[in-house]
Amino acid sequence: MAQNQLKKLLGVGFGIAVTIGGTVGTGILRKPGPIAQEIGDPTLIIIVWLVVGLYALAGSLSVMELGTMLPQAGAWYVYARRAFGNYAGFVIGISSWLGSVSAMAFGAAVMSEYTTLLIPSLSAYQKWIAISILIAFVAFHSVGVRLASRAQEIMSVLKAVALIAFVIVCFVVTPDKPVVVSAETIRPVAEGGLWLGILAALQSVFYTYDGWHTAAYFTEEDVDPSRNLPRSMIIGVLLIIGIYILVNLALLYVLPLPTLASSKLPAADAVQLLFGPGSAQVVTFLLMISIMGIINAQIMFNPRVIFAMGRDGLFFPFVNQVNEGGTPINATILTASTSIILILTNTYNKLSDIATFFFVLCYAASFAALIRLRQTEPDLLRPVRAWGYPFSTWVLLIASLAFLIGVVIGDFSSSLYAIGFIAVSYPIYRLIKQKNTLG
Repeated sequence: MAQNQLKKLLGVGFGIAVTIGGTVGTGILRKPGPIAQEIGDPTLIIIVWLVVGLYALAGSLSVMELGTMLPQAGAWYVYARRAFGNYAGFVIGISSWLGSVSAMAFGAAVMSEYTTLLIPSLSAYQKWIAISILIAFVAFHSVGVRLASRAQEIMSVLKAVALIAFVIVCFVVTPDKPVVVSAETIRPVAEGGLWLGILAALQSVFYTYDGWHTAAYFTEEDVDPSRNLPRSMIIGVLLIIGIYILVNLALLYVLPLPTLASSKLPAADAVQLLFGPGSAQVVTFLLMISIMGIINAQIMFNPRVIFAMGRDGLFFPFVNQVNEGGTPINATILTASTSIILILTNTYNKLSDIATFFFVLCYAASFAALIRLRQTEPDLLRPVRAWGYPFSTWVLLIASLAFLIGVVIGDFSSSLYAIGFIAVSYPIYRLIKQKNTLG
């Protein structure tokens, strides 16, 4: 096998699993409380979750054209580079990689927190538990793509079944005592104003849905991307929308709105209400399964971004190494090592704040790339065409740009760091290009 050749081992089952696994994390179990606080209206809460879900579904219908037209590892990076050139590809590739690196560090840190909730004696070693989790994932993935993909499928099934079971329990089981809402514990709802609340809620839900595109990173390794990618993305996104809406309906059914709005972990509060205080550990265990699934997906797809960049001469060439199991092993080690550095330096929280800017920038770039490639390469083979083009893609692009502006306004200090990175990215790009040319 060539040193930089990925293996074609993956199919539609993995595509659905990695879409769910790369999207459904702790957000659906943690965010409903803050979102209820921001909006304060059950109908609007469901509408916000549904609107972002429809955005993800419409986005997948556009990304399917790009993914089947350019079936290469790297997703956003590949599309931006083909449409706008090497420098644009470099910016989008590094933005995508950094955003996911910080998300992976955050996920490992949260998983270590939940581990210490289950085993309090380990609380002094939280940081080292997070690092050990990432090291263990690297070791596991070094075995090969076949094992890693099977693990993703199992974890995604467990996650989906557990969430559906949670929903059923919420609607079927009646609490022994009704919830008493104390006036002293109620915080004012939508205190910043409804429209600002909706904008903040959209940002939270946007982050929770991020991952709907994950299957597109693996088209180079798919045995039949033209057939499997559309099925993977549509089925995966529809399942995610269904799970998210059902979980929110279940929480709203069990918890009064003021209680939900005041809850940091509403899923745990709902289970405790139904089964008593000791049952909260069940939700903690579910959270850990969710995080394991999302870290497993991240440590699969994110190294493929810098792998693709290295292959094109836009990153350091040592990341091109693929082991016998089909894993881009050096890219995987570098990705995990960067997350570990963020954990050791406690900088992952700041980068996680910046990550939303990076993610939305990548979305906007991909929709712009689709429009651009329709104009510049109309004869390129397109096994799947974007539904509703050009109207749907233009709406998605405008929505993404509007949301990007909203992210900057809503969290200007964090966005400045992201904009600063883009400002200094050109000399870094030139340096890497020069080094690879001379090498």
